[in-house]
Amino acid sequence: MSEALHGATNAKELAAYGGTPARATPWPAWPRLDAETERIALDALRSGRWAISEMHNGEELYERRFARAFAAYHDVDHCIPTTSGTSALTIAFEALGLSRGAEVLVPGLTWVACASAVAGAGLVPVLVDIDPDTLCMSPAAAAAALTARTEAILLVHYACNTADLDAFMDLARRHGLALVEDCAQAHGAEYRGKPVGTYGAIGTFSMQESKVLTCGEGGASITADAGLAGLMEQYRADGRVYSVNPAVGEPNLVDRGDVQGRNLCLSEVQAALLLGRLQQMDAENEQRRRTAGLLDDALTEIDGFSPIALPPGCTKRTYYRYCFRVDASADPAEVEAMQHELSHELGVTCEPLHDPLNDCALYNPLGSPQKYDPKLLNRIDPKTFELPESLAARRQVITIPHFLLLGDYSDFNDIRHALLKISAAHGL
Repeated sequence: MSEALHGATNAKELAAYGGTPARATPWPAWPRLDAETERIALDALRSGRWAISEMHNGEELYERRFARAFAAYHDVDHCIPTTSGTSALTIAFEALGLSRGAEVLVPGLTWVACASAVAGAGLVPVLVDIDPDTLCMSPAAAAAALTARTEAILLVHYACNTADLDAFMDLARRHGLALVEDCAQAHGAEYRGKPVGTYGAIGTFSMQESKVLTCGEGGASITADAGLAGLMEQYRADGRVYSVNPAVGEPNLVDRGDVQGRNLCLSEVQAALLLGRLQQMDAENEQRRRTAGLLDDALTEIDGFSPIALPPGCTKRTYYRYCFRVDASADPAEVEAMQHELSHELGVTCEPLHDPLNDCALYNPLGSPQKYDPKLLNRIDPKTFELPESLAARRQVITIPHFLLLGDYSDFNDIRHALLKISAAHGL
C-alpha cells in the first residue's frame, strides 16, 4: 500500500489492495470491427492487390477511396495517406521546404514523434511550454520563443482539447510562419465549427491503434494546397505519383522523381479498414462526448478531482483520452498512486500525460548524433528548454482510455464509482 494511503480507513476497499474492483466485466472492444468494415477489408484482401505500388486490377485503389473520403470529411481537396502519423509529419515538413536548420515551435508536452520528425527533417525543434488550462501550446510562450530563425509552428491538438487556433493563426500571419496542425488525437474535433487540420497549411493525423480512427498503424496528411499535396505524394512514394487511368496490369504508380522520397505508403488492407471505420467515427465520437459530459458533471461533486476546461473556440471535442486533474494539494507520489488504483478499479491501464520532451527517455537526439547535422546538435538538445507547466500537468493529470466512453450509463457509473472510492480513500 502506498505511503499516501497509510492509515486511510477506506484504503482496504480499493482493488489495488485486495478490495472488490468497481468494474468486473469487459469494456466495449477497441478497435471495433463492424460488419461493413469487415466486408470492405475482405474485399481488399481478396482483390490480390495489397499495395498501391502494384498493378492495376480494374478497381480503384482503396487507398484512393479513403483519401477522397477523408479529404471530403474535412472539406479539403487533398489527402495523402501514410504508414503512420510520424510519416505524415515527415512528409509535411519535407514538402514545406523550410531552410535547413530553421526552427520549428513544438509543444513541450506531446508524443515524441512531434519533435523527432521535425529534427529528422533537418530542422530544430524549439520546445514551448503549454497553457496549463488547455494542455496545448501556450500562445504567449510561443511568441516569446520566436527568433529570426523560426519558420514554422507545429501545433498539437492534445489529449481532449483543441489549441488556440485564433492566436496561432494570428501569430503565424504576423511573422510569416508556416502552420502545421498535428491532429493525431483530434479526429473529428472542430474549432469554431470548422474541422481541425484545415486551418494550417497542412494537417496531419495518426491512425495507430489507440486513436479514435484506426487501422492498427497508419496516418495521413491533408491540405487545400495542390502544390504541397503533389510534393507530399512524391515524398511518401519514392518520388512516384498516381498513374492516370492505368489499364489492367499497368502500375498504379509511375515514376516522377521531382524530389527524393521514400516508401511511406499505406497498404490497401489498412486503407480499406479506415474507409469502413470512418463511416462510424462521428457516431462513436458523439457517444464519447455524452459519456464525457456525464463525467464532467460527476467530477464537480467528487472531492479532489476536476475536469479539463473546454477552451474558447473549441466547438466540438474529440476524446482521445478522458483527462481529469487531481487537486494541487496532492503530491506527485499520491497522484501516481491514484493512477495505479484507478487502473485496478477499472481493469485497464490509466496513464498520466506524456513526459515533457525536455525529460523524455524517448526523445534523445544526442544519443544518435550520426542522424543529425553536427552544427545543429547543440540547438536540438532538449535539456536546454524549461517546461514548468508541462511538468506540472504531467504530475497532476490522470487519463482514461477513450473506449471506456463508448458504453452506456452503467459503464459511466462504474467509472464514477471508481473515482468516488479513490477520493474517499485519500481523504480528499
